[in-house]
Amino acid sequence: MLQRLRHAEITRRVRTSGATSVRDLATQLGVSPSTIRRDLEVLDRDGTLRRVRGGALPCADADAERPFADVAATDEQDKEAVATRAAELVRDGDVVLLDIGTTTMCLARRLRGRRVIVVTSSLAVLDVLRSDPVVELLLLGGMLRRPYHSLVGVLTEAALCQVVADRLFLGASGVRPDGQLVDTTIAEVPLKRSMISAARQVVLLADRHKFPGTGALRVCGPEDVDVVVTNEGADEPTLRACAAAGAEVLLT
Repeated sequence: MLQRLRHAEITRRVRTSGATSVRDLATQLGVSPSTIRRDLEVLDRDGTLRRVRGGALPCADADAERPFADVAATDEQDKEAVATRAAELVRDGDVVLLDIGTTTMCLARRLRGRRVIVVTSSLAVLDVLRSDPVVELLLLGGMLRRPYHSLVGVLTEAALCQVVADRLFLGASGVRPDGQLVDTTIAEVPLKRSMISAARQVVLLADRHKFPGTGALRVCGPEDVDVVVTNEGADEPTLRACAAAGAEVLLT
């Protein structure tokens, strides 16, 4: 991979996944750790990211630099394919719990006109479904997190205690090589765990770039996921770890 393309991919992964290790980047990009270290030093000097011991962090204003719409446009075709496949799992009459994120927003578009109940903390999902006369939409309350178009906090988690969903469509920053789901946003991780507890079936929606992926916080183990929906080209050893823990893997 050319250095220019490698730097662009490193930047994308760090901004998407947050705290990212040299080892993970080397594995994902198929180069040596020493090459990644040199890349990170260059990217740190020009202010693209922040080099730390063992890896890198996004700059403090990275979220401000990447509006929700920009994140939605990243790997858009892969996300749309995942959402299309996931919509096939939904049956009329289902109570569907949708996590925050750009892929679940894509899924919400495919649920328009369906006789389902959608429960969500995502304002992006609300925007997609608010005018639909068929979908019954339940919005969880909580504190507004503007960069993520989401509601979080104790009020959101308390509301989830009243929810019994047929299936949860869950997002994550990445899936570790051992199948662990990880995320980077402290405020969202407790909410994701509450969503898992509220659903009969857990479906992970993650495009191929998140296999393997990185994140600072553990969401759950692979044994907590029933179905994984991703794209052809996702890292095969990581998918095998998910399957070995009992998850059904669906590829688009």
